[in-house]
Amino acid sequence: MSNRQRLDDGMSWRIVGRLEVGQSQVQICREFNLTPSVVCNLWKQFQDTGSIEKKHGKGRPRATTATEDRYLSIIARRNRGATASQLSRDLYAATGTRVSRVTVSKRLHETGLFARRPAVCVPLTSTNRRVCLEWCREHRDWSMDQWATVLFTDESRFSLNTDSHRTFIWREPGTRYLPSNVREIDHYGGGGLMVWAGIMLDGRTHLHVFKRGTVTRVMYRDEILEPYVRLFKAAVGPEFILMDDNTRPYRALLVDEFLESEDISRMDWPARSPDLNPIEQVWTLWGGQLQLATPLREPSRK
Repeated sequence: MSNRQRLDDGMSWRIVGRLEVGQSQVQICREFNLTPSVVCNLWKQFQDTGSIEKKHGKGRPRATTATEDRYLSIIARRNRGATASQLSRDLYAATGTRVSRVTVSKRLHETGLFARRPAVCVPLTSTNRRVCLEWCREHRDWSMDQWATVLFTDESRFSLNTDSHRTFIWREPGTRYLPSNVREIDHYGGGGLMVWAGIMLDGRTHLHVFKRGTVTRVMYRDEILEPYVRLFKAAVGPEFILMDDNTRPYRALLVDEFLESEDISRMDWPARSPDLNPIEQVWTLWGGQLQLATPLREPSRK
């Protein structure tokens, strides 16, 4: 311990107490491993002021007032997609106070707002919500044995191109999924790598990569149902259930006829409900690993 700043209040009072009873400063320096100037300055301050509290300098004057800080917090919450530079311009237009974007960020941090990527979801109608709720209520009492017969499948597109459309919003910690912090995205553009996989409680399929970017009904039957799903059905038995979404190629007549011929049961699946499919977590984890593996080209799931 070599400077005044590293002395806590408890130690400072102990040193002052020993000085008051007559212990020398040299003995205190040796016992507490302090420099003479630290003990001398502490003793002098106590004799002059009767206190050990350090006086802090005024420092640089604050660039914004409390009212302006509240204004920044309010407009950031009203327009969560605004950048710090935009908020700085709004503050100048309203109050005449010009501050940097760094100052704006600091003021918002003080009120609990931090720039984070918004959560993304698909737009849901009242009918979508009602059907999803009914499906959850119907399956909430399923046992582990019942879920063990379900093969959850999904396809996903991954891109190694840098995503230049990422935006940030101002939000408080723990409020990621509040409606005001979620951005709805319905359609995804751009090319990429299309893959398919399936998972169960006790197993998984191999990751299948489609040679063509778009999955057709014939590709789905020949590349997925024949080599993967049919074998899983044979291994699990008659209780096997296939879960796939409502994508048009998956619901084609050709696919229905194949599943019927193989006696494969399909789970009724509500539209626009990717959050109910546990394989979505696999895609998220895989996308994060791809991002770590290719730091110069930021992958994003499409």
